[in-house]
Amino acid sequence: MRARTKKWAPNELSNNPRILRSAEHSSLLEYLGESDNPIHLEIGCGKGRFICETSRRNPNILYIAIEREPTILATAARQAELTNAGSIIFILADADNLLDMLMSDDSLIQISRLYINFCDPWSRKKKWAKRRLTHEKYLSMYETLKIPEIFFKTDNRILFESSLESFNMKGWRMQNISLNLHADINKYPDNIMTEYEEKFSPHGPIYRLEAQTPYK
Repeated sequence: MRARTKKWAPNELSNNPRILRSAEHSSLLEYLGESDNPIHLEIGCGKGRFICETSRRNPNILYIAIEREPTILATAARQAELTNAGSIIFILADADNLLDMLMSDDSLIQISRLYINFCDPWSRKKKWAKRRLTHEKYLSMYETLKIPEIFFKTDNRILFESSLESFNMKGWRMQNISLNLHADINKYPDNIMTEYEEKFSPHGPIYRLEAQTPYK
């Protein structure tokens, strides 16, 4: 479902200094400069609550947030400006663009951690499974990009169970698995909720895991 267009969104997309207007590898590399700070990436940042709060708590980390819906990206970047969030760059892009964004023939932008929060479960039809961001196809891409770990949350049991299978099949090491995150909140006191999580967690469990690449 596409987000409803906001009259102010085009101006935000054109003028917000946190939005990188090119998803090309060279543009991102130039923007990041020579910093040695670790870089964390969120795929599908939504309206930005998670990435903004995470950046405020971790000022020494650079964050890249990608989102494929322009109005939603504009909302997230606007929130980052209004709330004085930390170092975040927002990019209008799809997960399928990651190889071109992060890697060239002679350069790799090293991502230290990937966040996947409440992505589309693609659970209505079996043939859609390959579109899931934790499918083996995507895990292979993350391995190519040398991303060492993934933090994953969902409220969809089908997606979570298929993700467990995919991580296991690819040899990723899983830890800190929760079948009901909010019931286990004492184990995860640093959990930062997304807008979606706050809205839907009263209606069912939130599933969570951390996975580390077999090549780490």
